[in-house]
Amino acid sequence: MAKRVTRLGGLLAAYQRRDPAARSKLEVFLLYPGVHAVLYHRAAHWLYLRRRFFLARCVSQWSRFWTGIEIHPGAEIGRRLVIDHGMGIIIGETAEIGDDCLLYQGVTLGGTGKDVGKRHPTLGNNVLVGSGAKVLGPFTVGDNARIAAGAVVLSEVPPSCTAVGVPARIVRWEGKPVYFADDVDQINIHDPVAEQMAQMASRLEALEKALEAQRAGEVREDAV
Repeated sequence: MAKRVTRLGGLLAAYQRRDPAARSKLEVFLLYPGVHAVLYHRAAHWLYLRRRFFLARCVSQWSRFWTGIEIHPGAEIGRRLVIDHGMGIIIGETAEIGDDCLLYQGVTLGGTGKDVGKRHPTLGNNVLVGSGAKVLGPFTVGDNARIAAGAVVLSEVPPSCTAVGVPARIVRWEGKPVYFADDVDQINIHDPVAEQMAQMASRLEALEKALEAQRAGEVREDAV
């Protein structure tokens, strides 16, 4: 019992550290849906591990009704998970979340529909997932990684990296730009996606010129 109280106190303290609007532990405990969703999940997961699947789903659906946060009873969640706002969050059955993670509203830890068995992502410790981000598939997001708001992550994110975009790509490594300042100037930033787009545009232009030349040759032959 004492251990559970200590864990709850740690969870409430985590909310106070990460949410400047959290004025007291009592306010967080009574009024924060993220806390309620995690506590309901603990009960649902306990039932799930004991193969009380129907009861486990009842608890999780009740939690979804009251909090707007859907966590499958089979998901494994570490300590001190902070769910900020939380509305629209979905966490799949085989998802795993490490300690001290932070999820914002609209996050999906889901599957692609193509995998069996382990279908959902694994988050390491101290991972931040921004508003509306979608992390889809059975891969790992490393410790201390950051996923930007609105990103769609379809492959592994190394530890201490930041992923942005649709589909997501790594833009920071160990808190520094992937392409360091001594490799590029401040204007012509190396962007592999932009380079690929430029190459595609160049090839398309060359093909159009070749096609025009071929048509011009055919016209001259017809005139003769």
